Parts: sequence; C-alpha cells; structure tokens
Amino acid sequence: MTLTPQLIEDYLRRLAEDERGAATIDKYRRDLLRFYEFLPPDKAVDKAVVLSWKEQLVARKYASSSVNVMLASVNGLLTFAGRPEWRAKFLKRQRAAFCDERRELRRAEYEKLVATARREKKTRLTLMMETICSTGIRVSELAFVTVEAVRAGRAELMLKGKCRRILFPAALVRKLSRYAAERRIARGPIFTDKTGSPVSRHRVWYEMKKLGARAGVAASKVFPHNLRHLFARTYYALERDLSKLADLLGHSSVETTRLYIITAGVEHLRQLDKMKLVI
Repeated sequence: MTLTPQLIEDYLRRLAEDERGAATIDKYRRDLLRFYEFLPPDKAVDKAVVLSWKEQLVARKYASSSVNVMLASVNGLLTFAGRPEWRAKFLKRQRAAFCDERRELRRAEYEKLVATARREKKTRLTLMMETICSTGIRVSELAFVTVEAVRAGRAELMLKGKCRRILFPAALVRKLSRYAAERRIARGPIFTDKTGSPVSRHRVWYEMKKLGARAGVAASKVFPHNLRHLFARTYYALERDLSKLADLLGHSSVETTRLYIITAGVEHLRQLDKMKLVI
C-alpha cells in the first residue's frame, strides 16, 4: 500500500464524521504526518514498516503511553485503509501505583493560583479555574457553561458523542451569576473572547502558564487538565465511589478514572512509613 496525503485527509474526515473532537483529530494528523515522513521515498507501507516505526519510537525513548497513542493513530488509519492485519500491538504497561510528584497539582498550589489571579484582578481566569476544578469538566467543556445553565444550576455537556449532566456548587452559581451580570452577558456562554466566541482551550492554557510563573507554581503542574485531576482526587477521597466518579468525568471505563486518582510518590512513601514493617 502507498500512503498518500489524500488518504490521511480522508481518514481524518471520517474521524470528524464520527464526531471525534477537534483536538483528537489534530493529534492524529500530527502523528500520521510524522509516520508519513518516516516512510521510505516511495511511501510504501506494510507490516514490517509499521513495526520498524514502532521500534524507532521505543528507541527514541518516548514514554510507553506516547508510543501507544501514536500507534493508535497509525492503526486506525490501517483499519480505515482495509489493512487491519498490519496494525502493531501496543506496548504493555503496568498500572502505576503512584504518579510523578513533579506533575501533581496539590490543593495548596491550586489555591496559590486562584489567589494570585484574584489579586491581579483576572476575574475570568479565576472563575474558569474554579469552574473546572469544582465540577471536573474538561477545558473544552467551558463552552457549555452558559447563563441559562447557571440559572438552572446544571449543564448538559455534549462531547465526544456522549452526553452527561453536571451540577454547579451553590458558591460557583453565585460567582458566575454575578460575573455575567457585571459584564452584561444575558445569554449564551459566560467565558468568551473579544469576538463573543467561547474562549479557546489554548487561551486558557496560555493564561494559566503565565499565571503559574507569577504564583511560583512549577510549570509542569500548571495546565487546565490538572484541575480536573485535582477534582477527581478530592472527590474520591470523600466518596470512594470510582464508578460515580467515572460518570462525573465522562469516562467510558473506570480504568481511565483510576489514572486520575493515583497520588504522588511522596504520599505513597508516607503510607509505607505508617506500615512500620522495618523492625
């Protein structure tokens, strides 16, 4: 089989028709173009080439999760092209017992981010962070936080072909209502850009990164999705209900949710010390 740019675009179009998210499609495009560049000059693809691509990714010391994501992009294309037998197997990964402390956003660090944003009078950024962290929504789901939803105290989220309902804490409803009234937002999304369109996830990411530097929080911890992880860990510590948490986060599998609630190595070490098994 010869891989062509047109075939890649046809596959990406199919993903869009299947209602895959724009961010997912962009990621697939980057992975497939990287695979395309790896191919020999004639752009011929077979099972040996795919395995060679996998070996190169491993040799370049990509994380196993990153290798598997890139393989998923190529495997999906091969299935679309009628060559499922050329797909590569994913790397086997042992479930992590704890996460990297350098990436885990602690509650105290979240509070520093909010306090800094509030002190600098960055009200929109403050409320976006509080909204994500207190509801567990994705940054791309901020568009569903509308005036109408706030009045109802709940929002209906439609993303990745799935629909779920989330509730707003009473304190958040009061803050969002006041914010909308002060800015004369009578209907539609509350968090918008200068054109009135929902604020982009890239903008939220950028503003958080700049804020993190001023708040003294490590850049490796400051990104919107980490607020969602903090919500998950905080909720699970209170309720210990993994299935309900999966529903709240919009996960199809609790195995995905498990990744959100693992704690840092320092917490794991604290638990080992409590066991007092070193006599």
